[in-house]
This record gives sequence, structure tokens and C-alpha cells, in this order.
Amino acid sequence: MKNELIIKKCNSCGAIVKVIEDCNCENCGIMCCEEPMQIMTPNSVDAAVEKHVPTYEIKDNEIVVKVNHVMEEEHYIEWISLVSENKEYTIILHPGQEAEARLPYIEGATLYAYCNKHGLWKAEVE
Repeated sequence: MKNELIIKKCNSCGAIVKVIEDCNCENCGIMCCEEPMQIMTPNSVDAAVEKHVPTYEIKDNEIVVKVNHVMEEEHYIEWISLVSENKEYTIILHPGQEAEARLPYIEGATLYAYCNKHGLWKAEVE
């Protein structure tokens, strides 16, 4: 699917993988801790007290992406990605940094943000 980022997570150890092309075979797939990894479905409606849905502002040919979220050692946005039909940009974040990234402006792309406690979130770029 266009602009789709497929992320799988191990329910046992918490390992996360990005899938470039997933297997369509029955009873097949990426395994971790001797069990199938689960696809993470991104949220797009922010009902949490702390915000997770990425927002952006267009500046020239870039967008400044922000997530209104704490960046503490135990709870933070791990990364922000922009995905279009044939391009992907990912910025890795760390506790203590701002939850923001400067990325190329691509109309129709999808923004993703991953919170280490509350999972995957997304927003569309207009």
C-alpha cells in the first residue's frame, strides 16, 4: 500500500522490525522468541493526555515535524518517519532531545511517530 510503513513487534521481548516486503504464505512470517511478531497498527486519533500524533509546519521545501510528548528516559518518542510511495526518511530520537525532525516536504506522504510506551502513531501530509 502507498505510504504504508509495516512495523512488527515481539510481544515477549519488545524487539521491533521494519518490514520491506512481508510474506503472504500461510503460517509463515517473522519470528522472535519462538513466536510470530505482530503487526503494529498505527493510531491516528490522539486520546491520551500526552500527545502522540505527529504535527507539522511547512517551511520552504521542508516540513518541521513535532510530537507534543515528553522525552524522558523511561517514556519518549523513539523515532519519526516520513513515508511516500518511493522514499522513506527516519530520524532516531533520544531522551532529552526535542521530539521533532526536519524532513523534505512531500505532499501526500505519511508521517509516523513511535512512542516506546504507547506504540505507533500517524498523520497524513497535505
